[in-house]
Amino acid sequence: MAALLKPGSGPLDYGNRLWLKCLFVLIYLMLYIPIITLIAFSFNTDKRGIVWRGFTFDNYVKAWNNSALIEALTNSIVIAIIATIISTVIGAMVALMLWRFRFPFKGTYEAFMGLPIVIPEICMGVALLLFFNESGMMEFVVNTPWPLNLSNIIIAHVAFCFPFVTVVVRSRLVGFNRQLEEASKDLGASEWQTFWKVIVPFMMPGLVAGALLAFTLSLDDFVITFFTSGPETVTFPVKVYSLVRRGVSPEINAASTVLIVITVVATVIAMKLQAPAKAGKG
Repeated sequence: MAALLKPGSGPLDYGNRLWLKCLFVLIYLMLYIPIITLIAFSFNTDKRGIVWRGFTFDNYVKAWNNSALIEALTNSIVIAIIATIISTVIGAMVALMLWRFRFPFKGTYEAFMGLPIVIPEICMGVALLLFFNESGMMEFVVNTPWPLNLSNIIIAHVAFCFPFVTVVVRSRLVGFNRQLEEASKDLGASEWQTFWKVIVPFMMPGLVAGALLAFTLSLDDFVITFFTSGPETVTFPVKVYSLVRRGVSPEINAASTVLIVITVVATVIAMKLQAPAKAGKG
């Protein structure tokens, strides 16, 4: 009787588990088969990249020798690095403020801070485009040399990246033991010494994870960048989009594969750094 009542021992439980496993496999296939296909066809010898003809590394060599693609990738990396640094600083300060202080309309401020996360990217892209046009920023970037012509894209990326950093850092701070801060002050440390030697080291996994998340979001962004970039400023996703409109080629597949690898590596590192925070919170 006990064996019959044991969870997972009945035929119904076995059927449910089998159904869930099949569903799990199906979902993963639907999500990752297109990505695997893209990576596989980046090694295709066919010029059109439609039919598999053979294996080659020449597509990566062609992508590397394509000056327009390299310029676009350089722009994306520069934008992502600068936007990540600014977003991390702003996001960390906002997270500290929301975690430590109480002030009027705190809930309202927190809701407005999270708007870039929830509103559609197309709406934010149009809003930023109107802002840059009305403020004269778009005209400024058109008439300035590199890298100042990337300033409007950097501002736009900071606007939607720093809320993600805030969420990650604040989730890390929730598990902070205030007694460590009090002990530091009791031992004679000042506010700044306590902040730099106690709070910041505790925040560090969240800061690094938030920075990597911001870097990934900035590097991959297309919609907002498409609306806010100037006529002479092209980022990697926008360049790939313009090339795809003329037809998919193995060279584009190779460039896209490089972007996927960079994104996956940054995401895995961010997830690894977030794991200790979850364990400590529990």
